[in-house]
Amino acid sequence: MNSKNKFYLSRTVNKPWGYEYVIYNDSSKIAVTYIYIKFGHKTSLHCHPSKKTAFIILDGKALVQIGIYNENKKIYDSLSRLVLRPGLFHSIESVSKKGTFALEFETPYDKNDLLRFKDKYGRKYKNYEGSKHTKKISKKSFLKFKKPKMGKKNIYDLNKTKISIEAMNNRTKKINNNDNSTSAILDGSIINKKGQKVISFGEVVKTKTLEIFCKNFKIKNKLTILKVSKN
Repeated sequence: MNSKNKFYLSRTVNKPWGYEYVIYNDSSKIAVTYIYIKFGHKTSLHCHPSKKTAFIILDGKALVQIGIYNENKKIYDSLSRLVLRPGLFHSIESVSKKGTFALEFETPYDKNDLLRFKDKYGRKYKNYEGSKHTKKISKKSFLKFKKPKMGKKNIYDLNKTKISIEAMNNRTKKINNNDNSTSAILDGSIINKKGQKVISFGEVVKTKTLEIFCKNFKIKNKLTILKVSKN
């Protein structure tokens, strides 16, 4: 992990639209960022040229624009999921008076992989926020997710949702499906008999979909899953 990315692991980043901080990371492989967007505010219209990104909306509603055209917008509610390929422009606006809370998954972890196209706060073409926009994280004020041991599960309450992080292999695999829950793969992959990847870390899907994959295919070594459901 380069020094710039390591710096942000212990910092909240203040944005004109709210704030964000890395709530979980696994070296340079993947990072999960907790995001708060104030009502009526939105992120820049931007893309990540090299990394894949995904989102799970935890609380509030988000108006998401995909691509560079204004007409390509859609409302996403709590537990909605979104996966974006590298290079795909997008913007997220909070349309809830209480604001919008979300988890962002980036694969690989690289805060400097950013290209801003439009921005209402004067950040067009500018890089990711520097140190003057950050503040050291207080352990008492900000939650951090921890990677569990094999066969174990860590559980958190965050923004009216229950979040569990579980590590499993082919001996311990058992996904308790909830029709309304959403899951993200933080580590590992599911493969077929030929060794081809069915799904891998960085993907966000219905928990039911993941359950079906686990029953019909094989976990390669281990799988770490983050599951979000309503309290």
